[in-house]
Amino acid sequence: MTAIKHALQRDIFTPNDERLLSIVNVCKAGKKKKNCFLCATVTTERPVQVRVVKVKKSDKGDFYKRQMAWELRDLAEVDAKDASKENPEFDLHFEKVYRWVASSTAEKNSFISCIWKLNQRYLRKKVEFVNVSSQLLEESVPSGESQSVAGGDEDALDDYQELNAREEQDIEGMMEVCEYAISNAETFAEKLSKELQVLDGANIHSIMASEKQVNILMQLLDEALSEVDTIEGKMSSYEEMLQSVKEQMDQISQSNRLIQISNTNNGKLLDEIQFLVNYMDLSKGHIRALQEGDLSSSKGIEACINASEALLQCMNVALRPGHEKLMSVKQQQHLFTELRDTFSRRLTNHLNNVFVHQGHDQSSVLSQHMAELTLPKHSPLHRDLLHYAKLMEWLKNTQREKYEGLSRTYVDYMTRLYEREIKDFFEVAKIKMAGTAKEGKGNKFGLHGSSGKLTGSTSSLNKLAVQSSSSRRSQSSSLLDMGNMSASDLDVADRTKFDKIFEQVLSELEPLCLAEQDFISKFFKLQQHPTLAQGEVEESDGVVPSRQPPPGEYRHFISSTEKDMVRLMMNKVFQSIETELNSLITLGDKIDTFHSLYMLVKMSHHVWTAENVDPASYLSTTLGNVLVTVKRNFDKCISGQIRQMEEVKISKKSKVGILPFVAGFEEFAELAETIFRNAERRGDLDKAYVKLIRAVFMNVEKVANESQKTPRDVVMMENFHHIFSTLSHLKISCLETERREAKHKYTDHLQSYVINSLGQPLEKLNHFFEGVEARVAQGVREDEVSYQLAFNKQELRKVIKEYPGKEVKKGLDNLYKKMDKHLCEEESLLQVVWHSMQDEFIRQYKHFEGLIGRCYPGSGITMEFTIGDMLEYFSSIAQSH
Repeated sequence: MTAIKHALQRDIFTPNDERLLSIVNVCKAGKKKKNCFLCATVTTERPVQVRVVKVKKSDKGDFYKRQMAWELRDLAEVDAKDASKENPEFDLHFEKVYRWVASSTAEKNSFISCIWKLNQRYLRKKVEFVNVSSQLLEESVPSGESQSVAGGDEDALDDYQELNAREEQDIEGMMEVCEYAISNAETFAEKLSKELQVLDGANIHSIMASEKQVNILMQLLDEALSEVDTIEGKMSSYEEMLQSVKEQMDQISQSNRLIQISNTNNGKLLDEIQFLVNYMDLSKGHIRALQEGDLSSSKGIEACINASEALLQCMNVALRPGHEKLMSVKQQQHLFTELRDTFSRRLTNHLNNVFVHQGHDQSSVLSQHMAELTLPKHSPLHRDLLHYAKLMEWLKNTQREKYEGLSRTYVDYMTRLYEREIKDFFEVAKIKMAGTAKEGKGNKFGLHGSSGKLTGSTSSLNKLAVQSSSSRRSQSSSLLDMGNMSASDLDVADRTKFDKIFEQVLSELEPLCLAEQDFISKFFKLQQHPTLAQGEVEESDGVVPSRQPPPGEYRHFISSTEKDMVRLMMNKVFQSIETELNSLITLGDKIDTFHSLYMLVKMSHHVWTAENVDPASYLSTTLGNVLVTVKRNFDKCISGQIRQMEEVKISKKSKVGILPFVAGFEEFAELAETIFRNAERRGDLDKAYVKLIRAVFMNVEKVANESQKTPRDVVMMENFHHIFSTLSHLKISCLETERREAKHKYTDHLQSYVINSLGQPLEKLNHFFEGVEARVAQGVREDEVSYQLAFNKQELRKVIKEYPGKEVKKGLDNLYKKMDKHLCEEESLLQVVWHSMQDEFIRQYKHFEGLIGRCYPGSGITMEFTIGDMLEYFSSIAQSH
């Protein structure tokens, strides 16, 4: 350890002006890492700094490197772990706790003692020592003695100077020359004194020899000083010459500055005059256009637009301080105000007349669209009014009240026009959707009308299930209540017709709403923000309907932001669309609940399209609201099917076979896959699939448990085989887990049915060998089983004789007939089950043969029939039936 301490002092601490006082070899507690050294050091310069340094051996070579250092003043606590027992572990509490394990307890105690002494001297007992032996902490030392010791240490530290490597080598060489240095120290000291005197004399002679060179150096210094004085004189003369030039340049600079100020003032005055002339003057042509311009022709409108923009620029000129006090400026401002009021009054009256006339002209063409499922186009009206868009913007910036009055007038006229058009449009859609009106009714099919197809319609899934199961059996009470179904069931053509009508309705509404919102935004100069629709929160996997303001609230829209103005104006203009759509959806759902699937797909597609075009559009919000209703109808349809599954009743007199709701789910899935192919809301169908299939699984097990005529394993096997086949055919990705589960259940119940059935033909033989296996399990050796009284060779031969080939074949034939009664014909599982019976029978036969060979060796006992006989029995029985 002394050699290491010496090497560390030389290589690491001496270059940093530090002195190593104590060292301990440690490693981190609880970790297998290379050892390192903790060193207690002090600096050789004042103020003295005390540190704890971590030194580690380098991985690249055989030398040490300084890894980490802590100031002793940062040390809060030293924990020696145990004061009474030898324990190499100790903790140092700096900014965090460092846990160490020393190579020996002695090294640890020596290091802690050094830390305590340094703490006593430099830190005035700031460090807390825990679990440290009192022998290490020299607390019994008197204060006076402690101070004297401390002073002595300080003096020793000041006088001490470590030998460097050169000095160590010289001393060692000298001691080797003088072999008697150790035995006779006085003679060695006398010799060293004589040699020191010789060296002092040589130094004095060397100094005296160099006096001539010193004189030469002093002479050169005197010459250099004289040269410096010469240069300083020349610099002073040059400075006096430049002083006069500086004064002349200052006079020229002052003159130029005064000229520049004069030019600047003149330029500013000219700018002010030009500013007032350029920006406060309106041409006579513009004044005439504002007072008398024709607002009916394109040229007149263009002239009025230019004049209004020029007037707005003149009125919005930012006057500079003092301009408003000029008489000419006051006169121009008064003129501008009069022109603004006159033109805004003329523009408002003209546009009011245009709105009224255009509304009457559009109402005259409504009758042309009554027979067709189309909405009138308002593009001509929009095209004519957009000529006034810039004038509306001018009116919005100058006369806000007149602008808002025009907005209310337009909305009022267009609301009445659209209400008539939309009402008639939906009337035609409902007539086409429900068929012709009843002959007994005097009026045509209206909002509250109903078609003959609505009576008795319960559930489309019920219809599909009954259609698929009616050819197999008739059940007085089934899952799907067919007693209320009307004779005129809808077919695929009816649903396709409904789908086309509903698509036509949405296709007509979409461009109408988008065109109107685009026109309102452009004509009234209202900026739309895409965040309008983003703030809505989804509900029930759809869009929460935004609050539709009542008619009385519209008058307050003028105080809202521009995006709210567009929304409120559209809500007022198309206030009947959402109500009519909900009414149409209710009618379609009453006709056939499966219409909710078609409507969900179509409505979702149009909502997705509208959001891509403009998420903030009125159409996107309204269709999103209606989509919530459609989604709720879809959820009700699925819940109704599940509820009817739970109410299923089976016949106690006939075999169960494929349950109606299992076949119904197959028909539903095939239809849904056709409808939802490439649909945006595929997730809704997947959720419905999961709910339905879980209900099917649960109710199949329920029916199987309640079945009395058909064994439970047969009901489970047949129905889960049908479900597995359906899911494998349709390849519905979200039901892949259920498909594997159905296969697993089918396989398990097939095996269970086979095992339970096979115990009947060879019942006594099974019981005999079960007893043999029980004896072996109790510890009897296999070759000693034949010595058991109940299982000797005679008993075995007696049991085997009871099952000759003819009896086995007869038992298998009876088993086949019983299976034929249990299994239904639709699934065609008879041969599959029979083949499984054959495999299981052969497995049991081989098992029995193996037991005979092990437990009755050399007895020559064999079964009355062979595997070949069994294969022939199974084959002939299957062919005979």
